[in-house]
Amino acid sequence: MINFNSKLPTVGTTIFSVMSKLAADHQAINLSQGFPDYAADEKLTSAISQAMKDGFNQYAPMPGLLALRALIAEKIETFYGAKYHPETEVTVTAGGTQAIFTAINTFITSGDEVIIFEPAYDCYAPTIKLLGGLVKPFELQAPDYKIDWEMVKKLFTANTKMIIINSPHNPTGSILRKEDIDALIKLTKDTDILILSDEVYEHIIFDGEQHQSVALYPELAERSFIVASFGKLLHTTGWKMGYCLAPAKLMAEFRKVHQFNVFSVNTPMQVGIANYLKSTNIYKEIPVFFQQKRDHFQQLLNETKFELLPCKGSYFQCVSFNNISDEKDTDFAKRLVTEFGVASIPVSAFYTKNIDHKVLRFCFAKEDSTLEKAVEKLIKL
Repeated sequence: MINFNSKLPTVGTTIFSVMSKLAADHQAINLSQGFPDYAADEKLTSAISQAMKDGFNQYAPMPGLLALRALIAEKIETFYGAKYHPETEVTVTAGGTQAIFTAINTFITSGDEVIIFEPAYDCYAPTIKLLGGLVKPFELQAPDYKIDWEMVKKLFTANTKMIIINSPHNPTGSILRKEDIDALIKLTKDTDILILSDEVYEHIIFDGEQHQSVALYPELAERSFIVASFGKLLHTTGWKMGYCLAPAKLMAEFRKVHQFNVFSVNTPMQVGIANYLKSTNIYKEIPVFFQQKRDHFQQLLNETKFELLPCKGSYFQCVSFNNISDEKDTDFAKRLVTEFGVASIPVSAFYTKNIDHKVLRFCFAKEDSTLEKAVEKLIKL
């Protein structure tokens, strides 16, 4: 028997894998894990296939195909008025999670403190702990999950190294507004605190709201890593394609880690995505596409006993079951699968302390027919 000490002794299989397996085992409709059940644009898959046929099958440059990085920089300037140099400030990554992992690895060492806002995407805390850092969670409360920045200030110490923000927010669908950004600017002014801004759902935002990217604010951009995802944008989560933006000095450090993590990212997909983005209005189409899905799903859910929580962005709808059951959200979510045939995610899984507000998260990045069949089952509650 080999003896060893686990670096993540309390971490098991993610709730996404657990609920997706449970859904498969019971042939339930899977609204748990955040992936579409519809095909990507045929023009996109054809562009990828053509890139393979054209021989783009060897290593890409370590920071990514320059043509794709140039398109990313152009998009950022168009949407946010910010200039990122494609050669020194944009890196293509193997999905958003790899970019997050690499950004944290680049600067966090033993004893460093990182402030996160919970419920939080489940890779943040384990990555910090893996490096010997200390997670400082600020616990947001249902139903609106607003940030009390005066309370956040109390988490600051001399060891605070980084703050991780996420908007539109997974799992709650809430968004940061200008007053949140102004508060963050005030809190980090004249400090060496870094910001990791998880913006993978940046284009999935509703009701005429503007995405408050940190790229809009030079005071934040100068200290920030911005993470984005082609998987969310192009309905291709399985391709694991994303990118990271940062000022040149920060990006130089990021790439030192990136090159020994994945080195480079899938070449034909970079070529295909670059060619596809040159000839599409996907950035304008995405918010319209998903708002229609959100509105349809909400209309369907109004026929159930669930209480709908606000959803201003992402492709997740949170619901309260407080008036249905007093079960733990994990138990209720499992019973939804086994007895009613619909899989969700219990939101307590996104808290370090597993705080249970009796809230579930449903993914509505699904065919309308899938959502309709799921709600037919949920109405029976």
